[in-house]
Amino acid sequence: MTLKPSHQPMRRIILAEDDDSMRGFLERALERAGYYVVSFANGEEAYERIKQEPFTLLLTDIVMPRMDGIELARKASEIDPELKIMFITGFAAVILNCDVAAAKEAHVLSKPFHLKDLVREVERLLAA
Repeated sequence: MTLKPSHQPMRRIILAEDDDSMRGFLERALERAGYYVVSFANGEEAYERIKQEPFTLLLTDIVMPRMDGIELARKASEIDPELKIMFITGFAAVILNCDVAAAKEAHVLSKPFHLKDLVREVERLLAA
């Protein structure tokens, strides 16, 4: 079941990050860079929104309560296989399970990072 394809020229990001202050910083930085951002504190709520409308990029923390970022990416990819995925994590040793189709082409940005680095990586991923 696929909604509208995400390969159309959109700059829509869905953000899932359980840390309130980090989520606010990320959202503001991306909005300043010209993106439309919808953010959620957990994967379950983000997933519900993904089922309702298309996005260009899923930017998600890996470790979150209720639904982790890897499960969110897997489920989101089932809805929209063209959705770009970027994980952000504070755990450098996190290894993505290669059996997870959503993780195969996902990018990982390790915390801490500068907001300029985030915007640059998002631009690079969406240009690919």
